Amino acid sequence: MVSPELLEILRCPACVRNGPNAGMLDFVRQTWLVCHDCGRKYPVKNDIPIMLIEEGDKHKETPVEQLGAPA
Repeated sequence: MVSPELLEILRCPACVRNGPNAGMLDFVRQTWLVCHDCGRKYPVKNDIPIMLIEEGDKHKETPVEQLGAPA
């Protein structure tokens, strides 16, 4: 589980350079962080967000409804 406090400060590493409100994330399906701006999806494994752009790219085109548990 990602705490609300952590979710407030986490930003998508690919979008954060575009401004202070860029790259905000939603916590979805209990195991994914989804960027509002670019749609990258970052897995949360063992309660640790994997915030690498390469990880976000892997599932960028996958609809949120089709996301399963991160491998």
